[in-house]
Amino acid sequence: MPARSIDTATIAFGLVSIPVKVYSTNEPSHEIHFHYIHAGCGERLKQQYVCPKHGEVERADFAKGFELTKGNWVELSKEELKNLEAVASDEIAIREFVPLAAVDPLMIDASYYLGPGKGGDRAYRLMRDALEDAGLAGIAAYAARGKEYVVMVRPFEDGLVMHQLRYPDEIKAWSEVPLSKLPKPSSSELALAGKIIDQLTREKFNAESYKDTVKARVRKLIADKAKGKEITAPPEVERAPVADLMAALKASLEGGAAPKKSHAPRVTTAKARTKRARPAAARAQARGKAGAKRARAHR
Repeated sequence: MPARSIDTATIAFGLVSIPVKVYSTNEPSHEIHFHYIHAGCGERLKQQYVCPKHGEVERADFAKGFELTKGNWVELSKEELKNLEAVASDEIAIREFVPLAAVDPLMIDASYYLGPGKGGDRAYRLMRDALEDAGLAGIAAYAARGKEYVVMVRPFEDGLVMHQLRYPDEIKAWSEVPLSKLPKPSSSELALAGKIIDQLTREKFNAESYKDTVKARVRKLIADKAKGKEITAPPEVERAPVADLMAALKASLEGGAAPKKSHAPRVTTAKARTKRARPAAARAQARGKAGAKRARAHR
């Protein structure tokens, strides 16, 4: 079934205007949703909105407002809200082109497919191919629904995809993460880690090889519950900490399990060997003397 567009827009590319349709990239039907129900009854609960002065309020009496100061609201009618949205031009105005690697994935907030709008097939294909040939993405301002977003438009498959980016002040600074001074790895540790990375390196990312096994188990447990079975927690998997980092790296490289504790090999010194050898030499000497004594007795 063909996807239905959720919005329309126009890409402004120099003096070229490209009409496009915006499509969601999400598949919400595959998600697992839980709802509030009355315990022991099974009926789904309904949400109610209550006014502190007048009690329960019907949806027909809802209105939207903006809080100017604490407790001081300005009420907006539906017509006024529509007029506010009309301020946006639904234009994706390309301001610059940058390499794909120039935009950190941390900035991506949401993603949308862009399809060609009516009469825009030729210009749409031109922009898509030009971006792919140059290895670039377009950074644009996108005004829609009364807001302005910064977006990145890039080629995807045989079309275009748009990533809604977060503004810098919407991203928590890395400096806020508590981090003490980390010990520098040794050259041998780096070499082993590099070999492990080489073993797991692939030319392309294959998303099909990853399955949501937790979702499958949850669905099965819910089906079992519907049949009268109880849902119990799975046994916890204990992972013992590995004291020896080098041992863990070597075991990872060999595909085995890392030892929990590193044991130093037994060292045998010349003195120890001599000490262990003395009793045996003494016994041999004693046997030799006893044999000589028996031989003299038989003479």
